[in-house]
Amino acid sequence: MAAATAAVSHLPSSSLSRPITKGAALALDPTQRSHLSLFTKPLPKPSSLPDKPKFVPSSKSPISEFFSTNESCPGDDSASLFSYDDDKPREECGVVGIFGDPEASRLCYLALHALQHRGQEGAGIVAVNNDVLQSITGVGLVSDVFNESKLDQLPGDMAIGHVRYSTAGSSMLKNVQPFVAGYRFGSVGVAHNGNLVNYTALRAKLEDNGSIFNTSSDTEVVLHLIAISKARPFFLRIVDACEKLEGAYSMVFVTEDKLVAVRDPFGFRPLVMGRRSNGAVVFASETCALDLIEATYEREVHPGEVLVVDKKDGVQSLCLMTHPEPKQCIFEHIYFALPNSVVFGRSVYESRHLFGEILAAEAPVDCDVVIAVPDSGVVAALGYAAKAGVPFQQGLIRSHYVGRTFIEPSQKIRDFGVKLKLSPVRGVLEGKRVVVVDDSIVRGTTSSKIVRLIKEAGAKEVHMRIASPPIIGSCYYGVDTPSSEELISNRMSVEEIREFIGCDSLAFLPFDSLKKMLGSESPNFCYACFSGKYPVMPREVKVKRLGDFLDDGLNGPIDSIDGGWVTGPRQSNIEKKIDVQYQQSKI
Repeated sequence: MAAATAAVSHLPSSSLSRPITKGAALALDPTQRSHLSLFTKPLPKPSSLPDKPKFVPSSKSPISEFFSTNESCPGDDSASLFSYDDDKPREECGVVGIFGDPEASRLCYLALHALQHRGQEGAGIVAVNNDVLQSITGVGLVSDVFNESKLDQLPGDMAIGHVRYSTAGSSMLKNVQPFVAGYRFGSVGVAHNGNLVNYTALRAKLEDNGSIFNTSSDTEVVLHLIAISKARPFFLRIVDACEKLEGAYSMVFVTEDKLVAVRDPFGFRPLVMGRRSNGAVVFASETCALDLIEATYEREVHPGEVLVVDKKDGVQSLCLMTHPEPKQCIFEHIYFALPNSVVFGRSVYESRHLFGEILAAEAPVDCDVVIAVPDSGVVAALGYAAKAGVPFQQGLIRSHYVGRTFIEPSQKIRDFGVKLKLSPVRGVLEGKRVVVVDDSIVRGTTSSKIVRLIKEAGAKEVHMRIASPPIIGSCYYGVDTPSSEELISNRMSVEEIREFIGCDSLAFLPFDSLKKMLGSESPNFCYACFSGKYPVMPREVKVKRLGDFLDDGLNGPIDSIDGGWVTGPRQSNIEKKIDVQYQQSKI
């Protein structure tokens, strides 16, 4: 039974965005002008570079290891290769772009470190020096991939970077971004955050026209569309390519002389702009990256906007495709973004604190202590405790030193994977009525183990409070969620979930209360995972999951690869749901 709305279940006994000022327009032909409006903003003009396009093959770190994502079934206590984070939604990546700083690659490295929470399985930087695009990518954390000597190989005042998360068991080096490609007018590097819902259709048309693909990445489709575009100058090729894309994309591009940032018309994924004191322009997925490199946050890249930065004209803003109502991902505020970031013009910390306050007001329970499932549940737990007038304590301590795999001893340990990550504090829990605040429940397997862990530490009662509405639908816009059949809230009522995870009461953040809290901005968010209503309807029966397939080196049709797909939304006649924009687009 689907739990589409929030409810309490228990046992009977118990815009910072700054407006752009209109300026002079570009000289375009009539068809190009119909899609674009152009505005300019001055940028300090560093010394010019030689005008000779070149391309240097990337220098890559070897793959040191592969990662296992094996996960236990709900009733399996032998989860020797289970990670606590495997039962959480995960985002594919984070992106950075820097223009006009002599230490661009080093600043990019630091910014990627600040975005490490958005992807831990691969990192890369492309820097431009004397019109040469130089690339270093590798598997692992940012600190594993880069060191002093590697950053010395990336001189120049312009760079883009990427951290990534792969849905598959092995993170193939060839899929680590940024990608660099040469075409007849020069070279281009690109880093992408998001997911395209028309990936398969676009790839099939490109392959019919002779394109050859080396990866299963959406980003490679974008590069092919840029290469075949007839538009001039280069950034209009990007506009031309993006008009054929459907879904979520926040991207940064670099050429021999330009840095380009682009965000899809719905603005699903975040992308912000800032400046350093020396005038350098910075783009990043979150403002926490700007803070670390001492860049001042200016504004978001608007949905449907293309920002072009070069030495000649400074920052130019183009309207890619206008859309009257953005659909920004609400899960950025629930889980993905760091609490110290400002995302979609709102403080993430303040949002999560309010989520906790709403839970305390609408799902109160007699308790002695409030604890959080660290780290993403902490701020909501603080809000709950403050509103309820109950002390907040650290009842669970998280270990940050456990990798994605760990060898279990032959003598099986119950709930091994969760115990590696979370340790209960008996002095806080024993004999207490405990409220546990978590950000979300996906499959429910981890929640049941956490409840059991707390009760084994002596808790008298365990009351779960979830700082999001029930997740009933898969996401196709850049969040890695299981298929709808695997989502526990799509299969069970709140009471059935409570029984499954074994807590004394369970309550989710009411959907209506979430929208009420957002006020006038409520229509600007995407709630597809809570409502099943998708702003951009996937037209394909199977939608490619984020990241890579299990073995991206397989030959043959991509739809023959198991494990790389999520079932599309069930529609009686999905072809009738295709939006007008797609019907009118063609390669």
